[in-house]
Amino acid sequence: MNNKNIRLLRLPEVLHKTGYGKAWIYRLIREGHFPQPVKTGSRSIAFIESEIDAWIQSVIDRSRQHAA
Repeated sequence: MNNKNIRLLRLPEVLHKTGYGKAWIYRLIREGHFPQPVKTGSRSIAFIESEIDAWIQSVIDRSRQHAA
């Protein structure tokens, strides 16, 4: 991974990007179906934007495969 281009997203940005609610995101994480957050402090987390984008693309791809 090219560290130069890494961008961290806080939860509100992830919620906006995915259109999902907080509880649903945490459920997907718990079930292993969503990118794991990284700890950015003792009480804070963030998500790697490229992982979120890849996850969104995989949802789109799966949806289109099932529709075909």
